[in-house]
Amino acid sequence: MEKEESRASIAEADRLSISTFLERVWSEDGLADRTLEAYRRDLEALAGWLAGRGRNLRTARREDISAYHGAQSAAVRSIARRQSAFRRYYAFLARTEPGFADPTLLIERPKMPRSLPKALAEREIEGLLDAPDTTATLGLRDRAMLELMYASGLRVSELVELPLAALNTRQGVLRVTGKGGKDRLVPVGELALERINAYLANVRPALAKGRQPAALFLSKRGEGMTRQMFWTLVKRYGLKVGINPKRISPHVLRHSFATHLLNHGADLRALQMLLGHSSLSTTQIYTLVAKEGLKRLHAQHHPRG
Repeated sequence: MEKEESRASIAEADRLSISTFLERVWSEDGLADRTLEAYRRDLEALAGWLAGRGRNLRTARREDISAYHGAQSAAVRSIARRQSAFRRYYAFLARTEPGFADPTLLIERPKMPRSLPKALAEREIEGLLDAPDTTATLGLRDRAMLELMYASGLRVSELVELPLAALNTRQGVLRVTGKGGKDRLVPVGELALERINAYLANVRPALAKGRQPAALFLSKRGEGMTRQMFWTLVKRYGLKVGINPKRISPHVLRHSFATHLLNHGADLRALQMLLGHSSLSTTQIYTLVAKEGLKRLHAQHHPRG
């Protein structure tokens, strides 16, 4: 009820301004729908709060934005995301409205804690991949999805949104559309390709039920899988092989892919392309993961470790 009242209290000019901003960043940067919706929620919440103080988004001062941040309780990452939405919105106003003063320019950014990506051990990955019952229809599908996730380092959204047309079985590659609508070619790997071919031959036609759905991986209802569905099955198979549910998620499979490649001598630039990172600095964090693994190995086995 409070959310509905807050939305109702937003000035129509603010609502229109938010929509115009979102259309612009979508067309210029190709932001994902989830990011756009998060930006909308953050900006509408700010507009509603400002309305209670007799202001709107265009008349907000730096003191108002700072006071709003101070009035909200949230984790550091949520604060950073909210600030990102505000900064982009006000930078947009400053570009499009001559003389507009950006109230976010002098607001200090929150310090983000540096956390290393969590990766499973290779033996744990082997156990996870072996967990689905491949004598069952859905077990064959799940094995193919897990193998592909680990073999190609896909984001979970990229995996479940893969169209059948993105797979080239002859060349053993995928055309993946990542963040910002950028395409990249990703090798599949022989073992993953075997599992995918088995799924395509023996499972997908039955799930499709005579229709021609675009998605590569289908649910029992013959529709594309969702992120939540895959998240649930990863947790279930992890629990089956004794992996603590808190240690495993679809993103952990992506981290494991990257960490294990580096451990086996992969080039950082090549890894950047495989992961679809726009900046090498994002990929470099995996070198820290590899170093931490070496430190633990040394401490465990060296007589003076």
